[in-house]
Amino acid sequence: MQQVLSALEQADCGTVLQNEPLAPHTTWKIGGPADIMVIPHSKEQLVRAVKTLHRLNAPWITIGKGSNTLVTDKGVRGTVVKLGDELATLRFEGNLVYAGASLGMIKLSILAAKRGLTGLEFAGGIPGTVGGAVFMNAGAHGSDVSRVLKSAEVLLENGELAVMDREELMFSYRHSILQRMRAIVTEAVFELAPGDRNEIAAAMATYKDRRLKTQPFSSACAGSVFRNPEGHHAAKLIEEAGLKGLRVGGAEISPLHANFIVNTGGATASDVLTLMDRARTLVYERFGVELVPEVLVVGER
Repeated sequence: MQQVLSALEQADCGTVLQNEPLAPHTTWKIGGPADIMVIPHSKEQLVRAVKTLHRLNAPWITIGKGSNTLVTDKGVRGTVVKLGDELATLRFEGNLVYAGASLGMIKLSILAAKRGLTGLEFAGGIPGTVGGAVFMNAGAHGSDVSRVLKSAEVLLENGELAVMDREELMFSYRHSILQRMRAIVTEAVFELAPGDRNEIAAAMATYKDRRLKTQPFSSACAGSVFRNPEGHHAAKLIEEAGLKGLRVGGAEISPLHANFIVNTGGATASDVLTLMDRARTLVYERFGVELVPEVLVVGER
């Protein structure tokens, strides 16, 4: 570990931290420490960090805002690459939007709406970053990233940059080929369409009002825990299994939305995993439907 730490510092890869607690870096506010965290403050530093880690054959993962992620209580062995705010770039060229990986999807959708560009209204409640949204083909309200993405620049595990178009990313429901690769999205290009500002704003206001009434985003959570099985809604299955409001330690299946697990204070990853296991077991026993996690569990078990 000391060799990796020294190499990252010497290569000027950004801020390098040792034994960094990961709970403050996730929206669930849960998780043990990373052996090393490197926070590149430019694309050049990010490239150097990945090249350094590749040269040393050192294990690493990446996070943005830490939504949709559960870090285990033992934390992450190896290096966590956290994209700095300086990678939250944004520029408009006609109907094309060039968004840096660490730009928040909510901010992106608001700024696109102010430009009178339609297509990203669905993203007004997605708490993650552009990079994470592309990685998992994030979506809501009947739409998703694949509907509006033109291409993405990705940093491959050997430190080389490549551009992948929508077809190459092989999008499906909450999935992209990036989930089978070691790569980091550095920038995404969205192809939107001109629209009426008032209509766009009205749609986003409707979505926001619905979220506030039905989702517990005022509590520490990670968004939807499970993917919706084909022909079903995960929340409805969990609720009908009688699990709404169930608590283990500081974690609770939200009384507001059964596909959210909230940290009521002091929750551990073990608490969350126990609730996830109970939900999967009971839903399968009662309905014969298997729930597949949407959240990414990372770290030492």
